[in-house]
Amino acid sequence: MLRRGAAGGRALAGLGVPAGLGVPAGLGVPPPSRGLRASPRARSSMPSWVIDRYGPNEVLRFTRDMVFPVIHFPNEVILKVHAASLNPIDLSMRSGYGATALNMKRDPLKLKSADTEFPLTLGRDVSGVVMECGLSVSYFKPGDEVWAAIPPWKQGTLSEFVVASGNEVSFKPRCLSHTEAASLPYVGLTAWSAVNQVGGLNRNNCGGKRVLILGASGGVGTFAVQLVKAWGAHVTAVCSHDASTLVKKLGADDVIDYKSGNLEEQLKTLPLFDFILDNVGGSTEKWALDLLKKWSGATYVTLVTPFLINMDKLGVADGMLQTGVTVGSKTVKHLLKGVHYRWAFFMPSGPSLDEIAELVDSGKIQPVIDEVFSFSEVPKAFLKLERGHARGKTVINVISKK
Repeated sequence: MLRRGAAGGRALAGLGVPAGLGVPAGLGVPPPSRGLRASPRARSSMPSWVIDRYGPNEVLRFTRDMVFPVIHFPNEVILKVHAASLNPIDLSMRSGYGATALNMKRDPLKLKSADTEFPLTLGRDVSGVVMECGLSVSYFKPGDEVWAAIPPWKQGTLSEFVVASGNEVSFKPRCLSHTEAASLPYVGLTAWSAVNQVGGLNRNNCGGKRVLILGASGGVGTFAVQLVKAWGAHVTAVCSHDASTLVKKLGADDVIDYKSGNLEEQLKTLPLFDFILDNVGGSTEKWALDLLKKWSGATYVTLVTPFLINMDKLGVADGMLQTGVTVGSKTVKHLLKGVHYRWAFFMPSGPSLDEIAELVDSGKIQPVIDEVFSFSEVPKAFLKLERGHARGKTVINVISKK
């Protein structure tokens, strides 16, 4: 299967998402261009799960009249959703978390009326088939089986169709079904952002490094365990006892039960670490950095940050200022102690999904699915996720399996 390299043919790269720069100079053959490829019949509406206001699970509403997605930019594609999955951010967004920042991203010039995010479709993961392509999309064609993680400021994937930038889409791993594939993009890209893009680890420098993963049994944690293990790291995973078998199966060398005693004291008995990924936050940040090797380039990366909360509470300007002061002061404080302190966030990236797909097809990363629901059971799936302590992802088959 064709894969993109560093300059691998993504149309209109650089529109907010890191991507390649097109075909390398000197190849002599430009990528073929084509016009819009339309679906077999015109559509104006589609089935979708939406919310019309923020709140508890009762705000979820099924409709058959959600506006059909439209290609607005030449690098966009419309995907037919075969399967989607839920992430904790979907629960948070349902309740209004991050609304200030996300609305600013949706309408930075404030050209639209208030509350334009409603009706809002949740869901970030998609595995499906390309239906239509914008004028500048040369890497995909209608009928291609693909996967993607849709950024949270866009309409989500709990619909029959969704529009995405070509830079956010990748060919689905050949060895996975759509149900399996839908469990990976969002957690995979979040872990990739933290470990690779922020943490600086990769297949060439990770071998032999000691890596600690706090919160190793969740979606991001289970992916991160497999990723750094595939790159040759020694992995220490922290989770509850009932998840230890799963985490060991995924490749963890040492598994620590955070319920079996004082976690900090347990970890202090182990050799120091080169890298820590924190999926838990809270009080762990107060002592976790003491577990790193000093003055060796060791790095602590947390995925639990106050960025969106600050903007919700303080507004855009004051929230961004407070966030900058917080991360800046913590970075300097820990740098003076000989360790690196970093924040990481989900970053949509088709090229990163290309690399993840190669790891999946080579058997180094496998999906971890807790439960699969039908499209009619979306509210039930949200309640399942809300109860917590899932061992893997909650997946939704948008197209029923016969």
